[in-house]
Amino acid sequence: MTPVEVVRGDGPLVLGLPHSGTWLPDDIAARLNDRGRRLADTDWHVDRLYDGLLPGASVVRATFHRYVIDANRPPSGETLYPGQNTTGLVPLTDFDGRPIWDAPPDAEEIKTRRQAFHTSYHAALEAEMKRVHARHGVAVLYDCHSIRSEIPFLFDGRLPDFNIGTNGGATCAPEFETAAREICTAAEGYATVVNGRFRGGWTTRHYGRPNEGWHAIQMELAQRTHLTAEAPPFAYDPARAARLRVVLGALLQRIEEIALSLGDTT
Repeated sequence: MTPVEVVRGDGPLVLGLPHSGTWLPDDIAARLNDRGRRLADTDWHVDRLYDGLLPGASVVRATFHRYVIDANRPPSGETLYPGQNTTGLVPLTDFDGRPIWDAPPDAEEIKTRRQAFHTSYHAALEAEMKRVHARHGVAVLYDCHSIRSEIPFLFDGRLPDFNIGTNGGATCAPEFETAAREICTAAEGYATVVNGRFRGGWTTRHYGRPNEGWHAIQMELAQRTHLTAEAPPFAYDPARAARLRVVLGALLQRIEEIALSLGDTT
């Protein structure tokens, strides 16, 4: 199993999928406890949800599970949300704060995993961003995520359906954030927040360099928008997903239009 899948498109958008993978190398799987092997914190079916929504978009997808190593955390392991509960570079607990390992990895193993998986994913993502930027004079990373709506260990209450993150507007030109807010807010039956609990993970913050023509925006979807239930077996709901895909497709198309207007295609 290769740790990263890349689909190259000819447009200015790159879709990043760091958390939809479920592959566990055998030696790592054997060290998880029963709770860890449930893989409950997967971004379930996000790859299917976005599949084919924007012809020409590139896709960089991690095939490994976030319990191997979290590709959306700083390689240093520092927290992105000081003072709030979260999970680390290699999570020791699940999103409910429960241990997931019978034998947790030590510092040396984390270093090995970082090189084999985290570095591989970001090498592929950076290469794709460079390729797209060279072609269009602009590159936009749209980082695709989903999460359960209610996780008391991580946040109070119930998440909105669309959680848009730009780290307070620092990771992209304002036109992208405005478009995301307007399209999601106008979508009937959905709730939206910008830079709420999820302001953009390390990926968004690292690649969001608008002064260099690199823009990044994170979309954290509440899983109730496209699953039958936010509990095992975390099944894809075709009807809910079809309705959601209309909104996401419109958003991606608008982001592409903005990107092309900002880029230099001469």
